[in-house]
Amino acid sequence: MPAANIEGLLAIGFFLSALVIAKAVNNISAGKWPGGTMWVAYLRMLLGFLLTGAAVFAFCALFGIDIISQ
Repeated sequence: MPAANIEGLLAIGFFLSALVIAKAVNNISAGKWPGGTMWVAYLRMLLGFLLTGAAVFAFCALFGIDIISQ
């Protein structure tokens, strides 16, 4: 499988993971799920890393930059 396809799949996976984490942050902030402010801060930090990873992998897959095998 070409590296661009793997990077594209990783970008989609990171983005879908970010959507799940964003939903969890929303539910914890609304009081539907247990958790406090530190838990929300941790999940928001994780959300930032996931979105950044998704953007980097999507950019590299789009322009054919191989960052996986280097």
